[in-house]
Amino acid sequence: MDFEIAGNAALVTASSSGLGKASAKALAREGANVVVNGRSQESLDEAVEEIEDVAAGEVVGVQADLTDADDIERLVQTTVEEFGGLDHLVTSAGGPPSGPFLETTDEDWYEAFDLLVMSVVRTVREAADHLEADGGGTVVNITSRSVKEAIPSLVLSNSVRMSVIGLEKTLSTELAPEVRANAVLPGPHETSRITDLIDQAVERGEYDSYEEGLEARGESNPLGRIGDPMELGDTVAFLCSPRSEYINGTAIPIDGGSGNSNL
Repeated sequence: MDFEIAGNAALVTASSSGLGKASAKALAREGANVVVNGRSQESLDEAVEEIEDVAAGEVVGVQADLTDADDIERLVQTTVEEFGGLDHLVTSAGGPPSGPFLETTDEDWYEAFDLLVMSVVRTVREAADHLEADGGGTVVNITSRSVKEAIPSLVLSNSVRMSVIGLEKTLSTELAPEVRANAVLPGPHETSRITDLIDQAVERGEYDSYEEGLEARGESNPLGRIGDPMELGDTVAFLCSPRSEYINGTAIPIDGGSGNSNL
């Protein structure tokens, strides 16, 4: 299926690794010109090189800290300057630290809100006029399945990410019809974080091999495995494309059916 986004301009935040990188790769493979973002220049350079290997469009790396308002302004402006506009904004951010409620400080709460919510608020605010121009565009927020079902010991993610869904739903009406806004709610995928956790478990002797650990991670999933990051990335690219032009204001779980929520 041709997603019809070749030549479009896309910005994917926190895309030097994980699900952000998979989304940037999927968009670039479909021919979009993509700005890849990360805090570490080394990781950013590696991600750009990896994405360029499959890209049918241009790939540009921009170092920026998503908790810094000035960096976010520069990130959006650089995208517009590089590609002459902005058609698609995909927001992503690393997860906050785990831990139970009574061990979570005020500082932890403020930092999580700044990272997960204000980064999206500021990026959309900077990008909105550009997205609304020239026929409109899309916003896709990568959040977590924790907005539907609380995950033990993830009080910050369970609580704070809900704000992104409220924002996404509001944007889907306030920016329409020029801009569509949707969210994806990933369950476990084989990202570097999961890889590190499995490697550590192998070192502790819990598994004999990485493959055994990976298989164990997927045993409770109806599909019998965890996700490939590109499966989420392809969904994000679809939501950016005209092929999904009647999908707006939704939050789509991408978890292999492992969630128990009816909605």
